[in-house]
Amino acid sequence: MDIIIRNSGGVPIYDQITQQMKGFILRGELKEGEALPSMRLLARDLRISVITTKRAYEELEREGFITTVPGKGCFVAPRNLELVHEETLRRAEEHLSQAVDIARTGGVTLAELTETLNLLYGEESS
Repeated sequence: MDIIIRNSGGVPIYDQITQQMKGFILRGELKEGEALPSMRLLARDLRISVITTKRAYEELEREGFITTVPGKGCFVAPRNLELVHEETLRRAEEHLSQAVDIARTGGVTLAELTETLNLLYGEESS
């Protein structure tokens, strides 16, 4: 699991960690029940504060991606298919919203954008 921290872009470090770990879980790179690195170890490896990793882990737990077992550590939570679907849809909506803004600015019609999306998704335009 390689987490990459960027100091530019204005995204808080804890949020970068949270988003990347969600991605690992959603893509199956981190499996159900798999142990995560301890907060201290992750903080040391990323050269950041333990408070930052704690905040990221708390966010992941609050959103149902991980569970904490006292004295044992943090583990990938059992996959809730509805949660996985909802998170994936939310991420897609964010990107599609950006695409719509770009298309509108450039004068691309809804029909052209829909056709492009259909092509990218692998379906024939109807």
